[in-house]
Amino acid sequence: MNRQLEIWRLVSKSLAKDVPVMLLYVLESTGSSPGRQGFCMAVNALGQMQGSIGGGIMEHKFVEMAKDKLKYAKDEILVRKQVHNKTAPKDQSGMICSGEQTILLYQVKPQDLNTIHHIINCLELEENGLFRLSPIGLSFSQKELPAKDFTYNFTSETEWLYEEKLGYKNRLYLIGSGHCAMAFTKLMSSMDFYIHLFDDRPELNTFQKNTFAQKKIIVKSYEDLADLISSGENHYVVIMTFGYRTDDLAFRALIHKQFKYLGLLGSQNKIRKMFADYQEEGIPAEKLSQVYAPIGLPINSQTPEEIAISIAAQIIQVKNQHLKEQPINLTANHF
Repeated sequence: MNRQLEIWRLVSKSLAKDVPVMLLYVLESTGSSPGRQGFCMAVNALGQMQGSIGGGIMEHKFVEMAKDKLKYAKDEILVRKQVHNKTAPKDQSGMICSGEQTILLYQVKPQDLNTIHHIINCLELEENGLFRLSPIGLSFSQKELPAKDFTYNFTSETEWLYEEKLGYKNRLYLIGSGHCAMAFTKLMSSMDFYIHLFDDRPELNTFQKNTFAQKKIIVKSYEDLADLISSGENHYVVIMTFGYRTDDLAFRALIHKQFKYLGLLGSQNKIRKMFADYQEEGIPAEKLSQVYAPIGLPINSQTPEEIAISIAAQIIQVKNQHLKEQPINLTANHF
């Protein structure tokens, strides 16, 4: 959330100093558009910038457009479609990556400052809220949350609505806090994941020194995870405790819940033995097939950092599979 925070802090500082500032927001994106829905940036009249709407010549064009409009301080809201194809009859972005995106240019008003303070406070507290953009401007509420992370409905340039769940959209539950967990949380902390770290060893050096997780929880037993971690379509769970017995406790506590991703670190032999035992006990093979085990993409990872990259890449693959123009059938990498 640091990037979002820096954008809104620039907006706030600009308004406080009576410096005109423009908010650029990607309201919608399709195909291979470099600027995904929710990407945003702020540009003020002094040329200061934070954030991105996708980069390249298209972003440069919109930054210059924003600077030009700030000179005249017109109270207008512009919605512009961009097609990343030089053969398109209109709305060409200048890029050839294919796909489309719709971009908003909104000169933030002094009366928006109080709303922006609420947005900054929400992000600083690592909470969620409902952010809206429409032809009448921007609004924000922490008392309600949208059903989806993003929604954009367009009827005309004077009748449209964009809604977003502001703040972290994904939850990562990491069970075990050894060296691999340290490398993994460091990597994932730069992405849109609120990280919960669990361990049953309060004295563990790598647990105490882990500053990358937003929340660290000591459990008496990994069986307690059944009450501490809830099902969720944006919940990602990674089990990497120090041994077979504790992995087994954690896995049994969570196997009957519904997650976007459930992964288990271990060798092929270990996973084969665990899953054979579970099948003998009556856990359905269909349920076990949904588990990513051994966890991570098969890139022959050796070090904790390489293991972290393989797991992070697999989670990103699962998280973003709906963005594929022709979705890939992702199957669990199990025994």
